[in-house]
Amino acid sequence: MRRKFLTNLGLLLFLNFLVKPFWILGIDRTVQNITGPDQYGFYASLLNFTFLFNILLDFGITSFNNRNIAQNSHLLNKHFSGIISFKLLLGILYFLVTFIVGLIIGYKTRQMQFIAILGFNQFLTSFILYLRSNISGIMHFKTDSIISVLDRILMIAICSVLLWGGVTDQKFKIEWFVYAQTCAYMLTAIIAFIIVLRKAKFKKLNFNLNFARVIIKQSFPFAVLTLLMTSYNRTDSVMIERLLPSIGEMQAGIYASAYRLLDSVNMIAYLFSVILLPMFAKLIKDKDSVEWLVKLSFTLLFTASIIVSIGSFFYSFELMDLLYVSHVEESTAIFRLLIIGFVPIATTYIFGTLLTANGNMKALNIMAFSGMIINIGLNFLLIPRLFALGSAYASLVTQFITAIIQIIIVQRLFKFHVNTRFLITLPVFVLGVILINLGTKSMTYSWQTQFIAMIILSFLLATVLKLFNFRSMFDLIRNNQR
Repeated sequence: MRRKFLTNLGLLLFLNFLVKPFWILGIDRTVQNITGPDQYGFYASLLNFTFLFNILLDFGITSFNNRNIAQNSHLLNKHFSGIISFKLLLGILYFLVTFIVGLIIGYKTRQMQFIAILGFNQFLTSFILYLRSNISGIMHFKTDSIISVLDRILMIAICSVLLWGGVTDQKFKIEWFVYAQTCAYMLTAIIAFIIVLRKAKFKKLNFNLNFARVIIKQSFPFAVLTLLMTSYNRTDSVMIERLLPSIGEMQAGIYASAYRLLDSVNMIAYLFSVILLPMFAKLIKDKDSVEWLVKLSFTLLFTASIIVSIGSFFYSFELMDLLYVSHVEESTAIFRLLIIGFVPIATTYIFGTLLTANGNMKALNIMAFSGMIINIGLNFLLIPRLFALGSAYASLVTQFITAIIQIIIVQRLFKFHVNTRFLITLPVFVLGVILINLGTKSMTYSWQTQFIAMIILSFLLATVLKLFNFRSMFDLIRNNQR
């Protein structure tokens, strides 16, 4: 099991590091710079608005299905047809609610047109995630790894032609960016559907009302969790745009610029959860200990998150100046706060995933509800005073509080052995990374050289403190130990 976790995590990270940095730094950044903060902010706020109602698209089915199939793989054939039919009905409900709420809060014609396309993209994304939950649930992690980057590969190809292919004399429009996503998601959904089709022996759509009721009942706690976490993770841009009528789109665009790098590194943490959820679920069902997997995954992710967050904090202006051509100082101030939030976010992807696999949905929902109240309340208080920077403060506070709550819940439930040496090592490592950054910043070389030196020295420190033990990992994989 240890070998499976490390090898599949390695493949997943490799593929994502191969594809997604180019998407983020090459395509998405270029689109932001070409379209400007106003147009990109217009797109980002509407994108996050469509995220708010994702609960209606999924209703917790993906998380429930991933856990359920991992523990009972024979249910794939039985459930697939019914869930597909149910998700199509949820898609209709999603569009109705999204349009109605959009009209109620005062969106105009162009905004509603964007919401229609972005909403369809959300439906496709939700469909892909459900299909992937079946693939990872039956432990086909390599196939899932390829599907996880396929949409980005297709988007890179389409956007590259539009940006640099000379196929049009017009300036790149934000609409083209959205259409490119639609094409990529459709192709990915078709390919993923064919893969699952071969495993599920699907013959025809078969909607069964009683089956739908059972699925709703079982997935409802997952649905509530998704709704609550979306509320405090995706409301920022929407609230910025709505609470600042005259400058809302521009401020949302600046916030999106600062959030871009955090969003990209969040993908790393999310990839851990993709593999951890079915593995945790399988270990728990088999009554095997999960402590070794929690410690291994937390150590890897915590170490990486500290290096990324502290390093990015110290080199925040250089990174923003490298990526963007306008509002660099404003983006820098926001980015410094947001990137520190990567540490609690990464922690959540470990402990929150464990609680999900263990079925502790009530505790998770109470935690998420608390996070939603704190985040929305702070946004209402701070955005009118500090603009987008206020939303960054709200996000940082919310992420730390919810992460700490999850750690406490896990310890009370699982009663893991308290490793005093390990707990002392963590703050020592944090202090060491801070000192390394201070040292490299005082060097007379270019900031790029300083940044690379910081990363190398930080990983060396992690190795010295035995947070990383590369030799043990390689031995583990080579010897195929359980």
